[in-house]
Amino acid sequence: MSDQSFDPDVRRVAHLMADAARTAILPYFRSMSLGADNKLDSGFDPVTEADRAAERAMRDILARERPDDGILGEEFGTKEGTSGLTWVLDPIDGTRGFISGTPTWGVLIALSDERGPFYGIIDQPYIGERFEGAPDGAILQGPHAQSTLATLAPRDLAEAIAFTTFPEVGDAAEQEGFHAVASQARLTRYGMDCYAYAMLAAGQIDLVIEAGLAAYDIQAPIAVVQAAGGIVTDWQGGPAHLGGRAIAAANVEIHAQALAILKNY
Repeated sequence: MSDQSFDPDVRRVAHLMADAARTAILPYFRSMSLGADNKLDSGFDPVTEADRAAERAMRDILARERPDDGILGEEFGTKEGTSGLTWVLDPIDGTRGFISGTPTWGVLIALSDERGPFYGIIDQPYIGERFEGAPDGAILQGPHAQSTLATLAPRDLAEAIAFTTFPEVGDAAEQEGFHAVASQARLTRYGMDCYAYAMLAAGQIDLVIEAGLAAYDIQAPIAVVQAAGGIVTDWQGGPAHLGGRAIAAANVEIHAQALAILKNY
């Protein structure tokens, strides 16, 4: 979608949803009474009432403001639309961090057409930072800064900072692939969830490499990172908006260096 065709109503409604999600979530954060259900029979994939309350609040806004659009949400599935546009919602990306009290989780909101996401928000309600990416650019709105976002300039992989969420990354081959890149980087950090992509868009780091993603995990980060000047693909250089493996990079040069390694996995 081009700048000329970008509908300002998208921004209005997205911010309404982000505000509503903040209101729904914050009473639960660092609450001693918060419980978590496990989505998995083996392993641990938590979901809380905060996740469900936030997605319900966002869906209520869409039902009122943009009823013709489709919805893909982590907690309540798919609603088909007739407009050709789909809102992709992750009410709390990083629920493990959420239930641990760390402010690295976020609300993810994206709007996609048949080509993928063209608008997105990464919102961190507790610290009040909202990272927005649109066809007309990327911005940060927060208590300490209101600024245009721009990714880092090219530098060698040996000078790079690389993030991922889990040390395991994915399966054994995916873990090996990530560590093959990370072993050449200057610094590697873990456990940031969607906040890693926000830091990439803000010009703080060079790479985010992940695997095992769902569409709702990656679409808002794609929109924000690309609007800030970065690039997001799968590990073969193709589209990443449907999930699976993803590499987000500050620029095409560092992307090429990392991708040359990841392609082997």
